[in-house]
Amino acid sequence: MKFNAEIVFGGALTACVVLSVVFSGLIPAEAFDNLISPALMTCTVSVALVSAWIIFRHSSGLRFRKMWGFTLLVWGVIDASYILLYATAPKAVMDMGAYKLTSLELLLGNILGWVLLLYPTESLRPGWLTWKSALWQLLPMFAMVALDYLLPVHLQPIIAMYPVLLIVLLFTNLRAYNSWCEENYSTLDDIEVEWIIRYLVMAVLVGVVYMYICLTHSPARGFTQLWLTIFMFVYSTEQILFRKDPWKMLRHLEKEKPLETCGRPNAELRKRLELWMEQDKPYLNPDFQLSDLCKALAMNRTYMSQFIHSEYNCTFYQFVNHYRVEEAKSLKRECPSMKVHDVSARCGFSSPTVFSRTFASFEGVTPREWARKINSE
Repeated sequence: MKFNAEIVFGGALTACVVLSVVFSGLIPAEAFDNLISPALMTCTVSVALVSAWIIFRHSSGLRFRKMWGFTLLVWGVIDASYILLYATAPKAVMDMGAYKLTSLELLLGNILGWVLLLYPTESLRPGWLTWKSALWQLLPMFAMVALDYLLPVHLQPIIAMYPVLLIVLLFTNLRAYNSWCEENYSTLDDIEVEWIIRYLVMAVLVGVVYMYICLTHSPARGFTQLWLTIFMFVYSTEQILFRKDPWKMLRHLEKEKPLETCGRPNAELRKRLELWMEQDKPYLNPDFQLSDLCKALAMNRTYMSQFIHSEYNCTFYQFVNHYRVEEAKSLKRECPSMKVHDVSARCGFSSPTVFSRTFASFEGVTPREWARKINSE
């Protein structure tokens, strides 16, 4: 359930941050450097590599899963290299990160931050990320580091803020992604934009803690960052394993023979559409998609989406859920004692939570409140 997922995520993330900050303040610097940091780093490497193996085994040709697997692999290899360096040259490690801030260390942090953005980039803009576009994203970071060493001015604050620009650019794509999903799907489970926002929140927190370590020279905050990283790897792997590819339908349609784009008056098409929805009731299927509607009416997907927008002033998602809500109201009138979860299942909603939230968005009250109002009249 989406509502419960938000509560669980918020509670778990808050507990991870708060408890790690509290405990880090109790850890002596020597104990952290010699025992806790290597142990947690080893745990991070294990989680990253095992999760990468699981993701690659279940990638099923999905590029966004492969991007996440690559992210885990990169982090695992880099952290394993850090552990190896610590075992062979501990003094060199002691001069890094929490004790000394250099442009090269910032560059490494930025590259790791950029790697964390591979998955959401592919999820929001599939196929956009190529070797060429990746080079254009990384080039400014390398250029700023070079200038920092060549020029008398320090560019470290600008270098540190560069990942923020990449995240801001990603956030500008969230609305377009959500609109596209609503224009093509009647159920948004496992493709909803809220998950990507949660992912970006975790990525931002990991970056903020890393910058805090660099700027304040506080090794204890490394405890918080490592716990955050482990939490992010475990939680994201579980979520991504069960995420669907919303763009798969579009790629499938591109291979099919183009259907009719127009040719009928809008009034005629509207009549056919509404008659089909009322008689066949395709909205009772939770997996009902715009492509199903296009096949039934032999219409082009883009044209049909624009038609629904212009004629009904809503998205396909809103159009279908209007029929589901009306079906639910009809069922409650006929069977007032019917439970919410039964009504939800019979009307095409994916869960009672989605049903209640959707019903309230259309009617302004919950299904139970609406039923009490009807029964009292």
